[in-house]
Amino acid sequence: MLILKIGGGRGIDVEGVATDLAGLSEPVVVVHGANAWRDELASRLGAERKVLTSASGYESTYSDDEAIDVLLMAYAGLRNKRLVEALARRGVRAIGLTGLDGGLVKGRRNPGIRSREGDKVIVRRDHSGKPVSVNEPLLRMLLEAEYLPVLTVPIAGEDGSALNTENDDVVAVLQSVLRAETVVQLIEAPGILDDASDPSSLVSRLSAAELAHREEAATGRFKRKLHGIRKLMQAAPCRVLVADGRVAHPLRDALDGKGTVIS
Repeated sequence: MLILKIGGGRGIDVEGVATDLAGLSEPVVVVHGANAWRDELASRLGAERKVLTSASGYESTYSDDEAIDVLLMAYAGLRNKRLVEALARRGVRAIGLTGLDGGLVKGRRNPGIRSREGDKVIVRRDHSGKPVSVNEPLLRMLLEAEYLPVLTVPIAGEDGSALNTENDDVVAVLQSVLRAETVVQLIEAPGILDDASDPSSLVSRLSAAELAHREEAATGRFKRKLHGIRKLMQAAPCRVLVADGRVAHPLRDALDGKGTVIS
């Protein structure tokens, strides 16, 4: 069993990913982002994204009604269906889903995000939450029928409403159920770098303890990314491969160890 997380940047080679997935024989669940498409659509619609930084230093998108509409268009619509299309053209029985569909991923709405704004800490409430459970019978049914689930946000809140969440957290809750041997994360970098501005500073191997130390020192979106990886490893033991999604064969190269291996 393999879980593949595809980053939401435009640089990811979707055609290469689809080709590599078509060549696999083991069951796979794909989780994908779409932040580049979301930001572009938001700009076109005059609905610029609002970013909150929590009191503990983690960044997140402020998800009001307008933001959820844009998210549905970019994640559940454009990006999800283009991925399904790329796989279908290669004979893969892919099925595009969000956490809302069939209650595939359910979550709990956040009571509020304690964000730091200047010298003040303000509680902001929105349509965001944390995934807490997976509709395992539905997911297993799809896998046993040899479909490839292509999953993204939003997830389902307690009352069935759409909630935004971090896809890295979705991967973690999936891992608690699927217990995949390997989780691959494709990003717009060669892997985890010692210096974000130097592609040659690749960290080829990390232990879980080293990962926690790097998370403490990190800032911004990268801090959130490392936190998500640490959570999925706590959900069930696995090997995590963080690799370059921009190359011709992103998944194949990742499985060959061309990136950062965390174990």
